[in-house]
Amino acid sequence: MKKLRALTPEQLARAEHCLLHPPRGSRIEVARDYGIDVTLLIEQLRLTPAERARKLESASMALEQVRGAARGRS
Repeated sequence: MKKLRALTPEQLARAEHCLLHPPRGSRIEVARDYGIDVTLLIEQLRLTPAERARKLESASMALEQVRGAARGRS
C-alpha cells in the first residue's frame, strides 16, 4: 500500500499557483469560472493526509448526529 505524505513546500507552492492562476482553457479555469472555490482546495492541500482524514471523520460524525436528531423529530 502506498504511504500518503504531505506535500513538500515546493509542491504546495506549485499547486497553489496552478489553482490560483490556471492556464487558459484548462479544466481548473473552467471549474473556477463555473463557481468552484479553489481556495478550499488549497486549504485542504495545506493539511497532511492525516489531518484531512481527521477533518473528514469529524464532519462525518457531525452529520450522523444531525441525522440522529432529525430521526428523533419524525
